[in-house]
Amino acid sequence: MTQDQTIQLLREKATRLRIHSLRATTAAGSGHPTSCLSAADLVSALFFHVMRYDPANPTHPGNDRFVLSKGHAAPILYAAWAEAGLFPAEKLLTLRQLGSELEGHPTPRFAPSPVATGSLGQGLSVGAGMAWAAKHDRASYRVYVLMGDGETAEGSVWEAAAFAGYYKLDNLVALVDVNRLGQSDPTMYQHDTTIYARRFAAFGWQAYEIDGHNLKDILKAFDLAAKVKDQPVAIIARTFKGKGVDFLENKDGWHGKAVKKDDLEKALQQLPLDGAGRTVSIPAPASAPARTAAPTGKMDPPDYQLGQTVATREAFGTALKKLGAADPRVVALDGDVKNSTFSEEFAGSFADRFIECYIAEQNMIGVAVGLATTGKIPFASTFACFLSRAYDHIRMAGISRSNLKLVGTHAGVSIGEDGASQMALEDLAMMRAVAGSTVFYPSDAVAMERLIEQAAQLPGIVYLRATRMKTPVLYGNDETFPVGGAKVLRQSDADAVTLVAAGVTLHEALKAHDTLKAEGIHARVIDLYSVKPVDRKTLVAAAQATGNTLLVVEDHYAEGGLGEAVAGAVSEAGVRVVGLAVRDFPTSGKPAELLDVVGISARHIVERARALAQQTAAATR
Repeated sequence: MTQDQTIQLLREKATRLRIHSLRATTAAGSGHPTSCLSAADLVSALFFHVMRYDPANPTHPGNDRFVLSKGHAAPILYAAWAEAGLFPAEKLLTLRQLGSELEGHPTPRFAPSPVATGSLGQGLSVGAGMAWAAKHDRASYRVYVLMGDGETAEGSVWEAAAFAGYYKLDNLVALVDVNRLGQSDPTMYQHDTTIYARRFAAFGWQAYEIDGHNLKDILKAFDLAAKVKDQPVAIIARTFKGKGVDFLENKDGWHGKAVKKDDLEKALQQLPLDGAGRTVSIPAPASAPARTAAPTGKMDPPDYQLGQTVATREAFGTALKKLGAADPRVVALDGDVKNSTFSEEFAGSFADRFIECYIAEQNMIGVAVGLATTGKIPFASTFACFLSRAYDHIRMAGISRSNLKLVGTHAGVSIGEDGASQMALEDLAMMRAVAGSTVFYPSDAVAMERLIEQAAQLPGIVYLRATRMKTPVLYGNDETFPVGGAKVLRQSDADAVTLVAAGVTLHEALKAHDTLKAEGIHARVIDLYSVKPVDRKTLVAAAQATGNTLLVVEDHYAEGGLGEAVAGAVSEAGVRVVGLAVRDFPTSGKPAELLDVVGISARHIVERARALAQQTAAATR
């Protein structure tokens, strides 16, 4: 086929993509057709000439990867796969309907979409993770990310650009659809493609400026991109929003608006077809990359002595190294704190599976999500407070059903002198709220190692909270920690009050138990290591045995933490939950001083437990 014939065929496909996008959004009564129309020529060239994939098998491991970062243009993604033959075009008219996998923004319910997109500025990080995995596995698939010009205002885009440039990901191509118009105003640089090109070049990319509606230019840019070595490629395409329909093209005020039914025919008349849906020979995928070796066996067990003092962050590093030896799928990501989180233990043994993301937590999470789509098991770790800046990426990872493992260290006021800016006091609330997440808060080194092993085996997002200060080992090395379980560490038939805690405050609760016992007050102590899901059965049974009340103590703000997790679990049983938590702005100080001043030290636990025990005794007289 000559180039002219190829271009004619691709132009026809682009027209069909525009028609499908208009029809689908009009049928839905909502959507973003103009954002689809601007990208149609780029998508046509990519799907029907450039990308290598099996149209009947969108998850073939040898397929080139495509990430629609501008997820609001979902109709053109669905239209491309319909034109490729994955499903009948009539199905496009179910766009945005309840039960249809053709959602308003893509999610993995639509099989060809490996991740959920639509929260802008995240797709390039995900693509970078995929490209890094391909490099690591010596796989020949390439990764293409279609972005909007508006989303380049997001800082996460430039975190990803810096990462891809640093790691020389020459198998990654970013397509920037510079259609000039945002949602409420023109974009920051409108049609000045040179500014975008210079920015990508400054991050180590090869950048090409093209006319995004000239298929000859588009194909030339893709040909050049395929030859670039040691650099990712950005194709900066000048386009027009609503291209092809005169009352839409380059017109403000049409973002996120479907064409009304009365105007649809008028729009379609401006999109004539020269052919009748001719088939296209799509390049076959490369051979599938070699499978990552299966786990070699179980992770080595913990090796601690009872009473030995070890920080759970240190136990995380030990466990991650052991896990890396047992499972070659495990990859570790760091935000330039590996010597504080102890993930340097993994880095020292498995340098080829350790990714330094530097101080760019948003990109770190996005890269981890991309890695997970390739079968890796990513463990991303940093100070727990810094995960908050990446929370939208974590939220989207939940919607993506991503197999992502997160470890947040330096949690709570117990970190001490570094002060409030370094204290994670919101992280449990944050992680509990993520769809499908599992949240662990180990209280000693044995629990941390065992729960890291569990995290690798569990599907979905798992968060483990770790502390900075050393705490005594409470458990024997053969102890197990089932998901959704809890440990009753102190118990007697004479218990008058139940103390529920995890992490640092569990050790404070154990000190309080001893003080109370010396006073003749017996207290039950529960280690709530599984924060989500919560062991409702154990909690309710303990409450019913001790005045129908639970005293929950946490090194976390009261909102959304352990107390509210417990209350949500036991409320239907009529159990009263009393909480000691951080309720004011902490400052710098020694860990013990801070625990006391915010009201969660053993002294405060004793005072509150004593009062509760007296109330229980009075009620039973």
